[in-house]
Amino acid sequence: RRDDRRSVSTLVLLRHGQSQWNGPQARFTGWCDIPLTVRGRVEAVAAGQLMRSRGFEAKRVCVAFASELQRSHETCELALASMAGHEQDSWNPNRIRKDWRLNERHYGAVQGFYKNDPDLKRDYGEETIRHWRRSMHGKPPKMGKMHKHYMPPPAPQTESLYDCQARVVRCWEDSIAPAMFEEEDLPYPPDERTVLVVAHANTIRSLMAYFDNVPENQVQNMYIPNSVPILYRFKTETRQPISVKLESNHGGSHARWMLGPENHMNIREALSGGGTLTRAIFEALGAGRDLTITGRDIEMGVRELMRDDLAPMDCVVMGVAKEICRNIAPDEKIHYKEFELKTQEALEDFTLKNLNPSDIVSKETAGSY
Repeated sequence: RRDDRRSVSTLVLLRHGQSQWNGPQARFTGWCDIPLTVRGRVEAVAAGQLMRSRGFEAKRVCVAFASELQRSHETCELALASMAGHEQDSWNPNRIRKDWRLNERHYGAVQGFYKNDPDLKRDYGEETIRHWRRSMHGKPPKMGKMHKHYMPPPAPQTESLYDCQARVVRCWEDSIAPAMFEEEDLPYPPDERTVLVVAHANTIRSLMAYFDNVPENQVQNMYIPNSVPILYRFKTETRQPISVKLESNHGGSHARWMLGPENHMNIREALSGGGTLTRAIFEALGAGRDLTITGRDIEMGVRELMRDDLAPMDCVVMGVAKEICRNIAPDEKIHYKEFELKTQEALEDFTLKNLNPSDIVSKETAGSY
């Protein structure tokens, strides 16, 4: 390992493990305080084990941030405990700082509803719902005080992704960044410091879009799988990411996903030509290779693959599947071969391009430190 390996400040972003409102019957969870599933707890522990195996032991984490929602905080605790190992080496839960600004995006009046609720589609229309979910500025109707999930301020009544990003960036500027670059009396100096942030899909997406200067119309192309550590390295003096930008489907990112050997094996098996992802989705729909299906059909197929009674598919592969689904309109038609091309394009996003000389990479850990 090179001597300059830790000459920068490191930020690790981690989305919480699967919650009870994720999965095939997903809901607009938002600020609802929903616990992890058993699978979600296993994912959190596995993420911690992976980080520890790559040299990120718990004692290296000076500060950890979590939202005020239990699925975030529990993931943070489980991951840190796993990073500490069986001897609980220097792990202290007091290092976790909660901040409401890291809470998931608030979904207003539709919070708590199933995402595929036919009443929502009837009342608002699929294109309107899609606009709420996929654009930066679309937002659901406001939540009233009589709503079963109403919370008083600082909880908003509704949010667009732009609103969510604004509060997350404020959290970065006045809480997370000072902990990385300024605070004294922490175990390591800023140029050797690691900070962990465990949050939610939209809050992590917001931070990454900010760090990578992602155009507004490309933010929807960013996917954040459950419990996959995402690393950013910052030059302490400038507080700017220093890792070379890698090409991605949202225009390029300084981030590095920390993937284990099993992730990479599953990704290549699932996303290569004739891969398991394409076959699984089309078979879940009872479709053959000659069938043309719609975006709505693909969404149904993805939900089918997420059933708890089925063997779980790799979380990164499911992230790719969801992202492909996100970018196909409900009534858009796509043939088996066209879908397969999209999965192969996704596979290319995991190909190594222009890594920094100090990045340590092997065939088993491609794309990560």
